[in-house]
Amino acid sequence: MLPAAPAAPASTGTPSHSLLQQMRGELMRQPPFSLMGIADVDTFVTAATQAYFAPGEEVLGPQQGQVQQLYYLRQGHVSGRHGLAETAGGFQFDVGDMFPVGALLGGRAVTATYTASEDVFCLLVPLATVQALAARSPPFADHLNRRVAQLLELSRRALQSAYASQSLAEQSMETSLGALARKQPLGVPPLTLLSEALALMHERRVGSVLAVDEAQRPLGILTRHDLLSRVVLPRLSLSATIAEVMTAPVHCLDVAATAQDAMLLMSRYGLRHVPVVEQGRLVNVVSERDLFAMQRLSVKQVSGAIRSAADLPALRAMALDIRRLARSLLGQGVAARQLSELISHLNDLVARRALDLVAPRHGVDLGRACWLAFGSEGRSEQTIATDQDNGLIFDSDAPDRDRPQWLAFGREVNEVLDACGYPLCKGGIMAGNPACCLNVAEWCTRFNEWLEHGAPEDLLHASIFFDLRPLVGNTALAEPLQQLVLTHAPRLPRFMKQMADNALRQRAPLSWLGGVETTVDDGHEWLDLKLQGTALFVDVARLYALAHGVPQVGTRARLEAMGRALQVPAHEHEAWVAAFEFLQWLRLRLQMEAAGADPDQPNRLDLATLNDIDRRMLKESLRVARRLQQRLELDYQR
Repeated sequence: MLPAAPAAPASTGTPSHSLLQQMRGELMRQPPFSLMGIADVDTFVTAATQAYFAPGEEVLGPQQGQVQQLYYLRQGHVSGRHGLAETAGGFQFDVGDMFPVGALLGGRAVTATYTASEDVFCLLVPLATVQALAARSPPFADHLNRRVAQLLELSRRALQSAYASQSLAEQSMETSLGALARKQPLGVPPLTLLSEALALMHERRVGSVLAVDEAQRPLGILTRHDLLSRVVLPRLSLSATIAEVMTAPVHCLDVAATAQDAMLLMSRYGLRHVPVVEQGRLVNVVSERDLFAMQRLSVKQVSGAIRSAADLPALRAMALDIRRLARSLLGQGVAARQLSELISHLNDLVARRALDLVAPRHGVDLGRACWLAFGSEGRSEQTIATDQDNGLIFDSDAPDRDRPQWLAFGREVNEVLDACGYPLCKGGIMAGNPACCLNVAEWCTRFNEWLEHGAPEDLLHASIFFDLRPLVGNTALAEPLQQLVLTHAPRLPRFMKQMADNALRQRAPLSWLGGVETTVDDGHEWLDLKLQGTALFVDVARLYALAHGVPQVGTRARLEAMGRALQVPAHEHEAWVAAFEFLQWLRLRLQMEAAGADPDQPNRLDLATLNDIDRRMLKESLRVARRLQQRLELDYQR
């Protein structure tokens, strides 16, 4: 006996007020309806008719011709198979999904066969209604065109709400500086006497005063923090001008820059105040307190403490603060790209300080060498649980003579970083390993060997080296390697084919019905978010970047450049980026929440811990990964 159909609009006429309310409430529990106006949701409901499909019954197929209606799945599951393109695998729609968006908006028939996996009830909405709603409801249009990005935003909002009690600030790091509350900045001519400038600071109760020219362009800055070292201790007369003691030139940011940009600028240059300009004219000053409102911990405090760490114990303590800071920023809703970029930046500072502490003990000159970052560190995509991937390139015409000194130096730095919470690389990709401590000619020979003669297994392990970033020392030493990869790799079809084969060894973990494939252990369903998630995007993006001579090594930048090179629609490569960043963000969250988890499996996710939005976004992200892999197959395995 078939289950009773859920209440639904009649096929003709207007639904009753009570039925309309019921359907509206049901839909508004799901995106995009939860973001739409009530009148627009009511339009969707009143235009819809309901259809039932028995288990195994075809819902849609290519032979039905051009799609005329949007299907909204109210109950059950619908699976699809891609007809002739069986290698594409299947997919599955869950309750709340709408399909087939691409075929409907493209005015064509579907290419897949859609089948009811169980008793299925769908709302069918005519194309004309869908087009009208998309024209007047931005959330509805965004959902149709950028479903992945919208689900990502909803997922981030849910996490921000969950972390609200732990967050030390509510300011999103994506906010533009122009959108921050403006206070009239204190600007004076550069010949203003110190006595007048300080009186104005006291009167206005501000921590800085800027010297500006007649067009209100910042020339320099004097902060309350500067007074002790520049005025009080030198016993400078207050009849001196501000131009004599100000910091010039001053680091400014445009109103289009973000709070994240200001945060990184403060960290890199040890600043407490950043002037904000619009078309060169001073319009605001933001302070560290304005941006973060953190009671105990700030980016500047952590980065400053790392830079000034006097010994290993101090450096180890500061490295531990990176996790605490990252957790706080995650609670503010900071995006995966920004958070991993910040973590990588602070990890870079730890590495730089370790190099500075160790170099004098070995009598080495960092001007004659360059510390190289590979893998996620090279891409500035490190998460909390990250091991070392580094190397050393040194300037020498007699490498066998000079290598022992550089190797000893590299080994001690590796040990210092290990003590700071960055485990030694199990694969031996470290500067203390002779294979990763080479002069320029030796590195170039090694890269050439991989590019021209490497076996598939060699390239599987060597691909991490192509995410190269010079970190400390004479960065010019790394330029021959970077140029070699950019110019030589695209001319080697055999190399590109092998890279594609390696990238396709691990497939997107989706079943033939489109469900997430997991490993069942102890009654739990597990998924490795790195191996079965972010790595899928990293490998594809790396290959296309090498193929098109893209110099960037970050996965986001590579995906965006790949979209432009392949001339795909903007919403498609935006979906690539959104899917990758969701998986990266999920890894960050998992690592910061899993205090007692297995340290050998920091990316192991229990699917039962996901909420409904994150579960849907995970499946959608893996679908995007599968489509990317299908594109790779068509381009390199035909």
